[in-house]
Amino acid sequence: MKTIAFLLLFALASPALLRAETTEVEITADPKIYGEYPKAYQEIIMKWLQTKLADPDSARIEWTSAPKPGDLPGPNGTRLFGYLVEFKVSARNQFGAYTGKQKHGALIHDGNVIKGTGFGF
Repeated sequence: MKTIAFLLLFALASPALLRAETTEVEITADPKIYGEYPKAYQEIIMKWLQTKLADPDSARIEWTSAPKPGDLPGPNGTRLFGYLVEFKVSARNQFGAYTGKQKHGALIHDGNVIKGTGFGF
């Protein structure tokens, strides 16, 4: 009987544990290397997506990470430093059909996206 009560209590508590919300934590790094922390990163990326998507007004974005210090390969073997933001986007393509959620990333340095990932470039 105690086992059943324990299992029932655990079953009722589990959804609450799974729904625990995470809060964004501002992780800053040396601004000389990574640039200033992009507090308005969603707006920066939305503005950048206007130039990358066939139908940017149809974009449905799921933000999967807050900006984190990171680096990506640059031209001629160099490294580009900034704050990396990961997200999923579904937007209409040139044929008018939604693409489905696809994983992308954007490296932001001093308020500008300097490199994107997941777009075939």
